[in-house]
Amino acid sequence: MQDKPTLEDTLALMRDLRRRCEWDAAQTHQSLRPYLIEEAHEVDEAIQGGDDATLRDELGDLLLQVLFHSVVAEERGAFDLHDVAQALITKMRARHPHLYPPEGGAPAERQSWESMKARKRKAIDEGLPAGLPALHRAHRLQDRAAGVGFDWPDVAGPMEKVAEELEEVRAELARGPVARGAAGEPLHDARHAALEGELGDLLFAVVNLCRKAGVHASLALDGANAKFAARFGAVERLAAERGIEVGTAGLEELDRLWDEVKAGEKQ
Repeated sequence: MQDKPTLEDTLALMRDLRRRCEWDAAQTHQSLRPYLIEEAHEVDEAIQGGDDATLRDELGDLLLQVLFHSVVAEERGAFDLHDVAQALITKMRARHPHLYPPEGGAPAERQSWESMKARKRKAIDEGLPAGLPALHRAHRLQDRAAGVGFDWPDVAGPMEKVAEELEEVRAELARGPVARGAAGEPLHDARHAALEGELGDLLFAVVNLCRKAGVHASLALDGANAKFAARFGAVERLAAERGIEVGTAGLEELDRLWDEVKAGEKQ
């Protein structure tokens, strides 16, 4: 039986493509950036879809990006794929000193990765990518703060904080609606900034509640988005079957259809 390809085989293929394919040869770290982001999103979608064959293929596409950048760097004399592998091994061993003690040394006491990193960084947001989605950034900031002990012991504290922030939003909204321009768009004045700040605090508190409950807020919101899209699609189909024009039906009628769809899901 033929042996399965190895990572060395994929590396050899990538080097060959750089030599013999004009498009591959023309790529740089900068030109490849959009493809790396796209492939990462496609892997994420494959995971959500639960199809192993699709996930396998998308992981291959993501691996291609790792190989591509490694070979481009190799050609520049910066580093190669084996250096990337060494950096990974070094980092993973450092993250698990209780499993991989220094040669001749005793296993260290188990520590959280965030507490170990906190001793090296100068600011809590150091190293977080600028393009990281806001929900994910909030989760990571809270993780880092928790790593040095700034955290509630359970979900009770975050739940109270959510209630507190919600009251502050209510108080801000009680001051009246934000000013709007001639086209109906909100004016970004001090009133708008105050409301935006309070709503931001509420969202941050909800992310923290998710984190303490063991749920990633971005994944929870992904699920809620998918659920809403499916339900509203069912509302639109139900309305079409009954000759109801969604755009003019009004909230009361659409809400009845929404409740009907939800009831059907439970059945």
